[in-house]
Amino acid sequence: MPDHPPIRANTSAAAHWAPLARFVAAERRLGLWAGKRPATTFVYEFVRFGVKQAWACLFGGAMVALLVGTYLWYPRGASLGRYDFLFLMAVAIQIAMLAFRLETFDEAKVIVIYHIVGTVMEVFKTGVGSWIYPEPSLFHIAGVPLFSGFMYASIGSYIARSWRLFDFRFSHHPPLWTVNLLALAVYVNFFTHHFIIDLRLPLFAAAALLFGRSWIYYRIHYVYRRMPLLLGLFLVALFIWLAENIGTLSKTWLYPNQMAGWSLVPVAKLGSWFLLLLISYALVAIVNRPKAIDEALVRGGQSQPVST
Repeated sequence: MPDHPPIRANTSAAAHWAPLARFVAAERRLGLWAGKRPATTFVYEFVRFGVKQAWACLFGGAMVALLVGTYLWYPRGASLGRYDFLFLMAVAIQIAMLAFRLETFDEAKVIVIYHIVGTVMEVFKTGVGSWIYPEPSLFHIAGVPLFSGFMYASIGSYIARSWRLFDFRFSHHPPLWTVNLLALAVYVNFFTHHFIIDLRLPLFAAAALLFGRSWIYYRIHYVYRRMPLLLGLFLVALFIWLAENIGTLSKTWLYPNQMAGWSLVPVAKLGSWFLLLLISYALVAIVNRPKAIDEALVRGGQSQPVST
């Protein structure tokens, strides 16, 4: 991820979240102090990147914590089932994030849409035996507990929040209609591959063709840095796969081969998560509309450090 000259940007992404807005000025002063020396600049940006990632994962991290916490400590035989508790807590977290302005309504739109998209797929996939939810629940559709849709929604939430926090810009981004068409094809293939030929490999090829020249530019603090968009999507898919292992280890859902005892989720599932991530990305892109990077500024534009 090579460095680039600073890009002028005058607004703080933190200003989108009211509880953080009050800290923008103080954080800017800290950034100006850290920027006086290369060593403190590196440490500051490294820590800042981690903090931003944690903030972007707020909803997803809360859901993973709930999966682990309820597995370890939720009372067995409680009148309210574990899955129902997870669903009510997910709803409560969503309401709280909106009420305390930790989440924007644009992000909430993505979460609602992806919740529906994910739940429909869950109903189908559990129906054909791809995986199961071994515990009973009251809040369910066709045996699929409603909290499961929030697990998909947390992916959309992460992308939407990262988009704001890192002030995403792009070069050579494909037209949105092509991205949407690919996402639709991916979604349809998740259903149809059980009955006809699996088009996964052609879909991987289509993604490489569409995004092969695309770079994503992200701003930690001083400058826009960049990486291939395909690499960024793969890295997110990798972390989703790790989170899925936590989900199965906590016996929240299980694959057929895990019924006799837990085992690592096959690495091949990374491909499935990568394709599924394309759907998430397409939904967020509809709301946020990818903006092109100003190449003239990348080559030579200068600015003062800003807070994001």
